[in-house]
Formats: sequence, C-alpha cells, structure tokens
Amino acid sequence: MADDQRSLESLPQPFAGWFAGRGWTLRPHQQALLRAAKEGKGGLVIAPTGGGKTLAGFLPSLIDLAARSPRRTPALHTLYISPLKALATDVARNLDTPVAEMELPISIDVRTGDTSPSRRQRQRAKPPDILLTTPEQLALLIASEHAQVFFQDVRAVIIDEVHAIAASKRGDLLALCLATLRRWAPAARHVGLSATVRDPVALARWLGPDTPIIRHAGGAEAHIDVLDSEMRIPWAGHTGRHNIPEVYEQIRQARMALVFVNTRSQAEMTFQELWRVNEDGLPIALHHGSLDVDQRRKVEAAMAAGSLKAVVCTSTLDLGIDWGDVDLVVQMGAPKGSARLVQRIGRSNHRMDEPSRALLAPSNRFEVLECRAAVDAVAAGELDGPGPRRGAIDVLAQHIMARACGEGFDALDLYEEVRIAAPYENLDWETWERVVDFVASGGYALKTYDRFHRIVRFPDGVWRARNDDVRRQHRMNVGAIVEDPMVTVRLASYVGSRAPGEMKKMLRAGRKLGEMEEYFFQTLTPGDTFLFGGEVLRFEGMVETDVLATRTHDTNPAIPSYNGGKFPLTTFLAERVRGIVHDRDNWKDLPDQVREWFEVQELNSVIPDTNQLLVETFPRGPRFFMVCYPFEGRLAHQTLGMLLTRRLERAGMKPMGFVASEYALSVWALEDLRDVDMNQLFHQDMLGDDLDAWLEESALMKRTFRHCALISGLIERRFPGKEKTGRQVTFSTDLVYDVLRSHEPDHILLQAARQDAADGLLDIRRLGDALARFKGHIVHSRLDRISPFAVPVMLEIGKEPVFSGDAAEAVLREAEEDLVRDAMRID
Repeated sequence: MADDQRSLESLPQPFAGWFAGRGWTLRPHQQALLRAAKEGKGGLVIAPTGGGKTLAGFLPSLIDLAARSPRRTPALHTLYISPLKALATDVARNLDTPVAEMELPISIDVRTGDTSPSRRQRQRAKPPDILLTTPEQLALLIASEHAQVFFQDVRAVIIDEVHAIAASKRGDLLALCLATLRRWAPAARHVGLSATVRDPVALARWLGPDTPIIRHAGGAEAHIDVLDSEMRIPWAGHTGRHNIPEVYEQIRQARMALVFVNTRSQAEMTFQELWRVNEDGLPIALHHGSLDVDQRRKVEAAMAAGSLKAVVCTSTLDLGIDWGDVDLVVQMGAPKGSARLVQRIGRSNHRMDEPSRALLAPSNRFEVLECRAAVDAVAAGELDGPGPRRGAIDVLAQHIMARACGEGFDALDLYEEVRIAAPYENLDWETWERVVDFVASGGYALKTYDRFHRIVRFPDGVWRARNDDVRRQHRMNVGAIVEDPMVTVRLASYVGSRAPGEMKKMLRAGRKLGEMEEYFFQTLTPGDTFLFGGEVLRFEGMVETDVLATRTHDTNPAIPSYNGGKFPLTTFLAERVRGIVHDRDNWKDLPDQVREWFEVQELNSVIPDTNQLLVETFPRGPRFFMVCYPFEGRLAHQTLGMLLTRRLERAGMKPMGFVASEYALSVWALEDLRDVDMNQLFHQDMLGDDLDAWLEESALMKRTFRHCALISGLIERRFPGKEKTGRQVTFSTDLVYDVLRSHEPDHILLQAARQDAADGLLDIRRLGDALARFKGHIVHSRLDRISPFAVPVMLEIGKEPVFSGDAAEAVLREAEEDLVRDAMRID
C-alpha cells in the first residue's frame, strides 16, 4: 500500500486525485515510461492486455499538455498511430474520459480514411493537441505542403499494436515516415505499445535507434478450451457449420461474445448460421471491413453500450479495442498462430488481473490438432511471428515521391534519413540512386514516355514534384495495401413495372450496404443470390461502379469468397502440429473421431516422425496420386506443387494437376508414381533453375509486378472523379511488364517483384528450410488405395472459390463418403 501511495505522489494534480478516485495505482510500466519521458525518451512497452498500455503511452503527454498555457498557439503535440480505423476511434473515445473528468484544456481529434475533407482541412489549419490516425493518413500528411511546419512541434509519437504493423509493407512505409518525423521533430519521443512480441530487440530497433524496452510481466492466465464437438467432425472444409449449435449455446451463457473468423466469407456464413439457430432472438451483429462505415460504427456503439449478445467479426476487431463486457471470445476455425490467438483472447475481459475466456472451434480434423497446438503454445508463453524484414523497393519509391510532393528533398540528405528506418538501414547507395531515377523517369526502358517523369531536380539541387497534377495524383494513391477493385453494393427497389430490358430504368438505387471485390460480381448473372451484410440479396445488375441488389429469401445463396484475409499457418505452430501427429501419448487427449483416424492411418500407412516427410503414392480410378505432408502452410505447398509438377513432367510422369492445403499437397498424374525416386524429386536444387524458369512463365509474376507498380506509383488507379477498373489496371501493368522484360530485365521494379514473390507469395525461405530439414528423411509409403491422412487434401480437388450453402455441403459429403469408405477400411 505504501508503494502504491508513493507511486501516486509522483503524479501532479489533478492526475493523482483522478487515479485515487478510481482506486487505481500506477503500474510499473506506466511509471517507467513517465521516467523515460522526463529524460526525453520513448520506449517499446510490452505489457499484458488490459494492463494500461494505452494510458501509459498518453499519460506523459496529458501531464505535459495540462501544464501548458491554454492560450498557446495551436500546435500538434502528440501523434497516435493505429493499424485500424476502429481502434483509433475507440482510443479517442476512451481518451475523452480522463480529459473530461479532469477538465483538462486538451483538444483531441481523429483522422482516418473516413474523415470528411472539411474536417481534415480544419485539422491542418488548427491542429489539435492530440491527433489519432493511421499509417496511410500519416503518409498523406507528409506528402502535403508545409508538412514540416505541421509536425515540427510534435513531442510524442505513439504507435499502438506496433507488432501488427512492423512486419509488412505498411510497416516499411510507417518506418520511413517515422524517420522523417525524427528529422522534422527531433524532440519527439517515439513509443510503441504491444502485448504480443516475439522479438523485442528487433521491434525496438524498428521504432528507432536506441529505443529502450519496458516490460511488465504478469496478468491472469487465460482459460482456453477446444470444442470437442458431439457432431461429426468434417474431414475438410472451413465452414465450421457442425459447431454452430454448440457455439450458440456458449453465446447464450455469456454476457457478450466476440466470434472471430479468419475471412469475410466465413463471417457472412457464420452470422447467417447463428441466426438460423437463434430461437431466443439474441442480438447478434456482424462486423467486417467490407461493410459500410456507418454500419460498422453502429455495431461498435452497440457493443460499447452493452446492448449486443455477440458480434461475428474478422481482424477488424482484433486489436486493442476495449469492449468492456465481452467475457467470451470464440475462434471459429484454427487461429493459424499463437500470437494471433493471444491477441484475440485479449478482447475478453480486457483486464490484466482477470482471466480471459476463449473457445476454439476447429472446422475440420487437422484443425483439431492446430487448435490444440495453439493452446499449448499460449500456455507455454511462446509466441510466433515473422522476424525483421527487408524494406520493399516499391514502398521506398512511394516515400521518395511523397517527399518530393512537399518541400522537396536533397538526395544525399534523404538517403541518410531513410537509413534511419530499420527496414532500410542496409540500403546501398547504388540501389538508392536507381530508385530515385525510377521515380524521376521510370528507368532506362521507360525514359522516352513523358508520363513516367514525375520528379525533377531543380537548379538548387532539390528534387521536387514535376507539377501540381503529379502531386494530386500521388496523394490520391497513397498507401501500401493493394486491394482488388471494389464496387459499391446498394440496396435497390423496383419502381413501376419490371418488364424485361428495363431493369436500369425501373430500378432505383437505395442506401449503401458496403463494398465488395469487383471480380465476385463478374461471376454472377441477374437473378443470382448472394450473402452480404448478414442479408440474402438478389443480384439485379451493375450500373457503373454500383451493384444493385434487392432483398430475397433464398435459402441457398452464394457466399462471396473474398481475396485476402486468409492467414498462413505459422512455422512455429506447424512444428507443434507435427509433434502432436508423431507423439502417440498426445492421441489419448484427442476426440474419439480423430484418434480413430490416426490409428487407422498407422495401420494402413505410416505415422511420420517430426523430422520426416511422409510421401504416399497410390492409384485411384484412372489416375495415380502422390500426397505429402510437410505441414508448412498453403503458400509453401502451392510453390512446392508447381515445382514438383515441372519435375514430374520432365520425368515423363504426365502430371495433370495438384492441390494444396495448409497441411498437405496432392499431385495426380497419368503414370504410376510409386516407383519415383522421392529423394531426387524433393531435392533442394528445385529452388534454383526450376524456380526461375517457372517464375518467368507464371502469371504470378505479373500479378506481383502489378502490386509493385501500384504501390510505387508507376501506375495509378485513382483519378479525380473516377477510378480504373481491375481490367484497366491489369492491361496497363501487363503492358509495362512485357516492355521491361524485353528491354530492361534487371529493372528495379522487376527486382522488387521477384523479392516480393520470394518473401511472401511463394514462401521460398520457408520451403527451402523444409526441404533442407527433410533431406535424407523422406518416408515413401507405396499404397494400393488412399490413406486416411490423404482424405482431407483429396477433398480439396475440384473445389470452387464460391460456396453455395447446403447444396455444396451435400456434394462435399457425397465425395467425402466415397473417399472415407476406402481410406478407413482395415484389411
């Protein structure tokens, strides 16, 4: 108690009184950050969820601002950066409470992509004391006129959920922006907040040189259960429909539940299924990134008010948001990583000293293993996640353009500034010059095209944007997230007759429901039904960039299969899954259905050791199949499948195709694969010439280049009053790609695309590590029929990206029964 009293005595009034009135004391990490602030330092704060990290970040700023004269000239004092718009809004709402209760003369405002232009102008003309924003909005502000004047008085920069930003291109862009702020506002403290950090030293370096690490251990241990469903556990698929009645019962017993899913399509389906069994009429809502912002805000407000029983959501509610009454988190399907699971569990209770409660509901049999592996990892306090990354070249090009749009830059000065950012600390001068030349002219092969000349070196040696049109175009296309072209979904109604051919004339567009990827609607014809925003809608047609839809009661709608939002299985969790498979002592804790599956697999084929790669070959119908089980995630398996089919083709095995899951890979051919030398087939040298040759032929490189071209600004999507369609963007980027491949194959942007493909889309490093691990440890099981382990990946063959409710379930069940009948037979 004496220590608690002394901690409050270090606070000035009215802060000490406010803490005491709430029965609070300063936690160790809050005290540590206050001491660091007095020395002008920031820090990486690592503390459990609910431990007051956000308050720790803002407290030095609030104390400093409270002591200043209320008549001071308006100037931005503290900049808060969030990875999510919803989190920025929530933190602003929470920050308003102490400011209002202590009657502090402090102004607070939020700036996100949803902020109106007029409000943004007011923020520039009269900056608030504290501005809460996102990485994209910070990049946009840096690209504006007089940006240095706007930021020069900043005294604190707070990055929330810093682990969620750093390991991505968004993180590269933010790191460059932070380096700029260090030059413009050298007195500013840089603070990072996180509860889940695998490599604190690397993350502290990402924040800036010599960033101290402030830890606070403790917190109640989470209560996590894996649902042992009484229903039949599917062999494959990710719908989790069999779990819905039991999940609903858990929701009934909770005060408020968050039901997390990994994709937006799963969110729509889960929401619909919960309402099918919602006989009690419980208030259950839906929240994901495609819904209209007003709809999302209504859901968030209802949660804050405690008027909802459950919310089905994606990663839009993953981070930091304090919903108070949430006492249960349900994860539908496997979480794909222990750090992600810890993050989501933290939404329950959101109090450090009270245990969070979570329920994992696996969608299929392999996911039972993955869920149990994740629970064991959390219990052991082990976190996964990517390590430090190389800064992306296309992001660097965008930042160079941004600096040219403001007051301009000196090439040497900006080079030294860029290298302050951890992802670019090893950037060499030659590469720097090539990137600057690319922004200035497009590179050697594109120099003759005037449209690619975007920045000019003036007589004073300063690089500036070529003209105001170039500046405007850049500001409209800022950001490192490349999304598929979106269209607006509007609820429509018919007026008058509904005669054929008069749809556009007689159909009246109504309120906006949200946005969806354009490609999905290219698969529909008028009259088709689909699920969106928790409603079954009938597709009536498109007018420009608006989708017109009417309500219907079809019980079998298509569920959009959104691109993006699918998380890869982490390497760390894959190792634990392999351990569960190998260690028979673990089997006794598995559901009876899963344990029987393992036992028959051991009888009919092989259970591999943790360091072994099991490869099974068997005939089925007129084809011959090869199935292997690396457990390295879908990306690495897809790359492996592409390379293996090339090798099998050269060997005369006539491969017909392959399919990959998170856990396994299946290749089928016309020739018998049982006599193939698997050690030679899986040799590491496939990552050399085979990979290079495949990349040159692959459409994947064009798609990767397309993303790099958009991020770098070489090709722009948005223009005043209009936006290019997906086809227009593809045509433009493919044309440039072909020109560069023919005339400048070592172009800097082609190099960037190859780097992206290797690091991300292909998971080359992970695949290479796996092949090295399996060298000399391949177990080839030659079978006469399909094995139990092969059933899940074989069910992936022929699946389409758009699922259609009960009809698709019935088809899948029929195929499943046929495969299982053979696989589970014991001779």
